[in-house]
Amino acid sequence: MKLIDEIKNQKIYGIIREDDAQKAYEIARAYIEGGIKFIELNSPLEVTQKISKFDNVIISQGGIITTAQAHKALEAGAKIISSPIFQTNLVRFASCYKAFLIPSVTTPNEAYNAWRSRMPLIKIYPVAEMGGVEYIREMVKPMPFLNLLPCGFVKIDEIQGYLKAGALAVGVGREFYGKDNYKDIVQTIKTTMEMVR
Repeated sequence: MKLIDEIKNQKIYGIIREDDAQKAYEIARAYIEGGIKFIELNSPLEVTQKISKFDNVIISQGGIITTAQAHKALEAGAKIISSPIFQTNLVRFASCYKAFLIPSVTTPNEAYNAWRSRMPLIKIYPVAEMGGVEYIREMVKPMPFLNLLPCGFVKIDEIQGYLKAGALAVGVGREFYGKDNYKDIVQTIKTTMEMVR
């Protein structure tokens, strides 16, 4: 099965933004135990190296803006490269290395250009500031061929709305790990995964 199809089936794309390597590692383990398969790590590469060795998890390295960073991410075990921007150098890199790139855009025009560049999945970030669920609905309406991944301050009770509005999957971060308690993170994720199935 292609990665894009697996992400669509999973519906939840877990995000971790944590500079402390040990903390990021523990949160990632909680994500895995909770049932999340796709994890974007905005953390030191040592965390990617460790977590990518786990079964049934696919790591996306976040915050990539240069091809040098992209190289290091792939070497560390990341299967996906996630960027907060959309730029041609990374598009060329992804094509050359057959890497799965998720660029970030904010406007319909940028989303269309990313799609024209054969990006399989396009992150809409920061979606909350752009208008949330309604913004995704209005973007998908004239361009139903877009595979969108809304991210940025997404609340758990908004996930279903984003999916119904036409998002392929939804990126969730601090709503999962803000509690800072391993068992609470696992339980919150399990409950959320049940909700979207």
